[in-house]
Amino acid sequence: MLALIGLLTILSVVVLLLLGRASPLLALSLVPLAGALLAGFGLGEISGFFGDGLRRVMQVATMFIFAITFFGVLQDAGLFRPLIRGLVALTRGNVVAVTMGTAVIGMLAHLDGPGATTFLLTVPALLPLYRRLGMNPYLMLMMLATGAGIFNMMPWAGPLGRAAAVTGIEVTELWRPLIPVQAAGVVLLLALAALLGLREQRRIAAAGAGAGRRRGAEAAEAGAPSAAEAALERPHLLWANAALFLAVLATLVAGLLPAGYVFMLGLAVALLLNYRDPTLQMQRVAAHAPSALTMGIIILAAGSFLGIMDGTGMLKAMAEGLVQALPSGMVPVLHLLFGVVGLPMELVLSTDAYYFGLLPIVLEIVTPHGVAPAEVVHALTIGNIIGTFISPFSPALWLALGLAGAQIGPHIRYSVLWMWGFSLLLMGAAALLGLF
Repeated sequence: MLALIGLLTILSVVVLLLLGRASPLLALSLVPLAGALLAGFGLGEISGFFGDGLRRVMQVATMFIFAITFFGVLQDAGLFRPLIRGLVALTRGNVVAVTMGTAVIGMLAHLDGPGATTFLLTVPALLPLYRRLGMNPYLMLMMLATGAGIFNMMPWAGPLGRAAAVTGIEVTELWRPLIPVQAAGVVLLLALAALLGLREQRRIAAAGAGAGRRRGAEAAEAGAPSAAEAALERPHLLWANAALFLAVLATLVAGLLPAGYVFMLGLAVALLLNYRDPTLQMQRVAAHAPSALTMGIIILAAGSFLGIMDGTGMLKAMAEGLVQALPSGMVPVLHLLFGVVGLPMELVLSTDAYYFGLLPIVLEIVTPHGVAPAEVVHALTIGNIIGTFISPFSPALWLALGLAGAQIGPHIRYSVLWMWGFSLLLMGAAALLGLF
């Protein structure tokens, strides 16, 4: 019964978000509360689950609030405009080159592991370029998410660390066989980017002359700031702002201070550097407060949701129920079957539930049939990891959506089949490389 209630709860949240019938705040707050009450938990227990969930995401929510404001102030000061002009000059407005470049940038930006840093670094820089060329921002999000997914196999990125904790295998031992898979993923992603870039180029060309004129006007507007924007720019402080930007990112990668504190300090320095008047400083904070607070609220609601789903045991019960529902003849290849459907499962299971709930059960079932634990990890990881940043359970995805001004429903509809097909190609490459 608990598994059924959990499944209905998560499906309700996903459907409401996909169809746009409720805001994330409503879906993530009210639906799990109803599920917990239906499962027989009292208000005192639910309060404990809520507290546990908030503690898990408080640092993340704090980071988002200060990070969005920090990058907004740097945009106001004009830091990214030369980069955008450089990218336009480099690609010469070539939609295919922009799409392939986005894929490469997504992979390189994810070298340090955290998804939040990846999107904070890439989306503010790339979005104006996409708007200038009339390209679909959901294509940008898919390229960044897929590239980040490939490099999310790094041992410091998180998923392999969870798998190592479950299996007891050294994380570098799990990672080394995945290096050729990552290399294959890079080649496949560049090919996919070229294909989708050509499709996007045809879509833009088919829009007609009227749309072309509109895009031309938008491009001029993007290339030349308005009078209000120009008044906020600080071109004489370009290198100082660039140094601050790099210093913040370096501090994040080095882990010298908590991410939220790093962005708080970075925001303070950015305001002091660019806008000495205290009134103007608070005006810039207020200008970016809607986006920052919106993302903070969503992350806190997601923490409440995860806290309730974990605390009630619904996630674990769901994972066990999924395994028990399969015919016994599928048991020896169960890890491969879950790898095949790993990406769609990212829509209904969090990363923690996948690795800490599902993986141990699959290991227990298939290892008596002679399947090595490392093979189980590789199958489940390769099949699932590309979908990390398409999942409603990913806080970094919400940040990317907020930075891009996008919605999760259209993002999933645009990307899920392409990303699932890409995951299956990676599974095929891994099979040819002898991982299974």
